[in-house]
Amino acid sequence: MQPVKHIVMWNLRGESEQERSANIQKVKLEFESIRNEIPGLKVLEIGVDISQIDYACDVVLYSEFESISALKEYASHPAHLRVRDALGNLRTHRYQVDYLS
Repeated sequence: MQPVKHIVMWNLRGESEQERSANIQKVKLEFESIRNEIPGLKVLEIGVDISQIDYACDVVLYSEFESISALKEYASHPAHLRVRDALGNLRTHRYQVDYLS
């Protein structure tokens, strides 16, 4: 099995800097809560942008899976679906890259 890296970046909603910051923390906490629940998930990190460059994303998810099949199973795993539902429409933009390492 060849390991797979899964990277997702989001920009999040927020009428104020406080609201956007609260949404960023919610994304971070929700994903960190499933770190040990997903079979085949080897690494999960959530990074919050510190550059404040206008073209930067707010949050990045960096994860590594044992295989392509483990990544596919993650997509429909109840813990991942719970996070996706909890975050609802917080995002304004989403970018993703999956690659073999």
